[in-house]
Amino acid sequence: MKIYDASLTISTKIPIYPGDPKVEIKPVSRISQGDGANVSLICLGSHTGTHVDPPFHFVESGLTIDQIPLELLVGDCFVLSLGDVSAVRVEHLEAADIPRNTERLLLKTRNSLLLKEPVFHRNFTYLEPDAADWLVKHGIKLVGVDYLSIEQFQSKNHETHLRLLKSGVVILEGLDLSEVVEGIYTLVCLPIKIAGGDGAPARVILIQQN
Repeated sequence: MKIYDASLTISTKIPIYPGDPKVEIKPVSRISQGDGANVSLICLGSHTGTHVDPPFHFVESGLTIDQIPLELLVGDCFVLSLGDVSAVRVEHLEAADIPRNTERLLLKTRNSLLLKEPVFHRNFTYLEPDAADWLVKHGIKLVGVDYLSIEQFQSKNHETHLRLLKSGVVILEGLDLSEVVEGIYTLVCLPIKIAGGDGAPARVILIQQN
């Protein structure tokens, strides 16, 4: 059994979506300074690194992060490798060999390489709104991407987010899929359980199926 860690390591050097809070990690007590234990104060935004967008992120009446059923976050998923595309379009999905009855779909693109750099790249690959409609129509309940947003940078109307979240589709952003090849895996995605949360960082692993 092979397990892939698809999570970004949270640090002060992690890329941050423009406008989001920066990561701060400050020591509160240290054994090296005579304290009884090592304890740190951590400050970060709810959409830092590998994280989950629940419907409440853009839909006022939508489910919050602590209300998402665990059944959506754990189970079989399909990783679709799309290569060097600037945007994921309907034609890409139509041409892909996505297994029937897939409910969790992770999109691997050139973004996986960009995530390795501390600077934020504005020209990341995104999911077009029409492609979001295609996913909803074909029964996708969770969609994951390998950059900090599924939406085109500086989108004014947030159509991709809205079309997915209004339909109850959970969005998983900031995945590290650089070492993962196309195929079927068991997804385990556990976001921090924040009361009324609009999002939360998550530890995400992919277990290779034999």
